[in-house]
Amino acid sequence: MDGFEKVSITDAMEADNEEACTSKSTKIVDVLRSFLAVQQRRAEAYAKLRRYGLSFSYRYAKFLAKGFNEYMVGGGDSAYQQLCGEITQEFNDCSKQVLEMESLFSKPDLSRDDLSRLLRSVQTHEKQKLHLTVTIQVLKKAGRPSERLVSHEHCKFKKPAEHECAHVREITVASGTEEAEADVEYDNALKEAIKGVQDAVTSINEHLEEVRYEIEALEAE
Repeated sequence: MDGFEKVSITDAMEADNEEACTSKSTKIVDVLRSFLAVQQRRAEAYAKLRRYGLSFSYRYAKFLAKGFNEYMVGGGDSAYQQLCGEITQEFNDCSKQVLEMESLFSKPDLSRDDLSRLLRSVQTHEKQKLHLTVTIQVLKKAGRPSERLVSHEHCKFKKPAEHECAHVREITVASGTEEAEADVEYDNALKEAIKGVQDAVTSINEHLEEVRYEIEALEAE
């Protein structure tokens, strides 16, 4: 008929398929961008933990100078415990969101099992990174065995500036050897944890690059 453009069934189907592919690509890009946003939240949580770690040594020095009782009256490590609780909750929320994204990629409407596996791999490395980061924090907080300063919680105080120290002991060759071995064990544990974090970060960054390349490719279609 005049005034009407004839459209074949084939052309209509191709148009529908093109629209469906565009919609699918858009959904995939949206999920991947949401994943990158979650990774940014994780990075910010780690930065917060590192900032506290840098200031911890100063507060611990105050604890040693003021004495255990006064330090505990002032609140002790409650701030640190609260921070750890907040960061733990943040990481749990991030992990839950990524698991939901994994599930979306496995559904028929997206059918991208490769991306689901990629996110799962990032999750595995993130879990390893968090575990080792906490290990490093604990080790650094404790310090090398030979350099640890003791608290005087259980000492007998006669006057404010005088007390009978419960930690005085005779230094022997055996005790010196034991302390040296403890230092070596501590150093090895710290080095292993640091290397583990570095390896996990490298793997995570490689996966994030894959995600960015995938976004660019989909947006270029």
